[in-house]
Order: sequence, then structure tokens, then C-alpha cells
Amino acid sequence: MFSLDKVGELELVTSAFGQGISVTPIQQVVAVSSVVNGGNLYKPYVVKSINEPVTNSIIVSNEKELVRKTISRETSETMKYALESVVARGGGRYAYIDGYRVGGKTGTAQKVKDGRYLDNNYIMSFMAIVPSNNPEAILYVAIDNPKNTALLSSYTTAPVARRILLDIIDVLDIKRQENAIEKVRYWDDEIYYILPDVVGKNKKEATKDLFYYNIEYSGMGDIVFTQSPDPGTYLAAGSTVRLLLGNSN
Repeated sequence: MFSLDKVGELELVTSAFGQGISVTPIQQVVAVSSVVNGGNLYKPYVVKSINEPVTNSIIVSNEKELVRKTISRETSETMKYALESVVARGGGRYAYIDGYRVGGKTGTAQKVKDGRYLDNNYIMSFMAIVPSNNPEAILYVAIDNPKNTALLSSYTTAPVARRILLDIIDVLDIKRQENAIEKVRYWDDEIYYILPDVVGKNKKEATKDLFYYNIEYSGMGDIVFTQSPDPGTYLAAGSTVRLLLGNSN
């Protein structure tokens, strides 16, 4: 950051949108974490504990250490709503996951060499939290000077973040929520539906109920014995549903 004695009107204005400020990924993650966890800034650590290999007793353990309060809880709640709005209604839409409350923000950092900004040389990034109303995980994705693409994080890092977030949701067993900010739909967005239960129905009935999906049949007969994915799955329209057919007797 600029030293205070070098901050003039120009530096004050450009600093407001990030020009002239350099931070590490960990600093960025720590800062955003404090914004979304009620305004509490905690000291970061990488290793949770070091254990003795034979007895497994803990030799060194890192615990949560509060550094200071950065913003009020009320401001933190406002920021979480704003970050979710970016994903549901703004530039982070390619990180949106139906049924899950994802917050995020795109980043575009012009790279510097010898005190000057480089032309057409950027670090594209995306910061995401999930779930946005009560964050359990924060994700930072950066691509150094991507080639052959629009220089917009919406198209570069946000889709990558979405794929990683799906794994995070699975590993942490984050539950679906129904009270997310409603997404602004675009013509190329996937539309999801809850997969109906067609087990026990005949082929004609099942085909009608699965209107939004591609159906692959196997087996002989007219009655659906099993279906995959399972009923109740949140599935994108156009996905494949596999039905095993048999006879009722």
C-alpha cells in the first residue's frame, strides 16, 4: 500500500478500487473471511496440529486467535447479502449452483513490472463463500494471465470456482436451502428440476413425467423397476435418466 505521506487525491481515488494495492492470496482470504464471519479478523494458520508419530499425542496445536474486530455484525450481514447477489444477479453468475447459497466476487488485477502496469497482462481471480448466509468454506481461485479468452473473471475463474465448490459442498455435506436470492435467468442458463419418482409406473407414464430429461431404457417389459439418478435429485433439464424395465408379474 502507499505510505501515508504519498497518498494524494489520485492515490486516494485509485486505491478505492484496488489500483496501487498488492496483497497475497492468504491476505485476501483472511480479509474476506473477516468480512463474512461477523467482522472478526483471525490470525491465519496452515497446519492445524503437529502430532507425535508413535503415540499420536499433540506436540503443537494452532487455535483460533482473534486479532481484532474489523466491521460490525450488521455490516457483515449486508456484505454477505451483497456477495450472494453478485453470484445470483451479477458478474459471478457462472459460479451459481442451484439450491445452494453461494456468494462471490470477481477480481481483475493488472500486473506490475518495474513500477509500471503491463498491457494486457492480468491476474484473474474469484473469491467465493458457501453457504453465503452462514459460511463454512471460502475459496480463492486465480489464473495468471489467461490466454485466448475474454479478460473477464466472469468467464475465466468463476466457472472453475463452481466446479471446486461442488466438491466442497459434497465433502462438507452442505445442505440445500430454499431461501436463496432468486437468480436472474439468462438464455444459456441450465434449468434444474426435482427428479420425479417413476418406479412402478409403465413406460408411457414414466416418459410423460420425465418430459424434461433424456431417457435411456434397458431391460424387457413395460414397468419401471429402478431409476438412476434417484427420485428427488435436483437435476438439470436435458440430463440423462436411466430406467430399468421389467414385467409386473
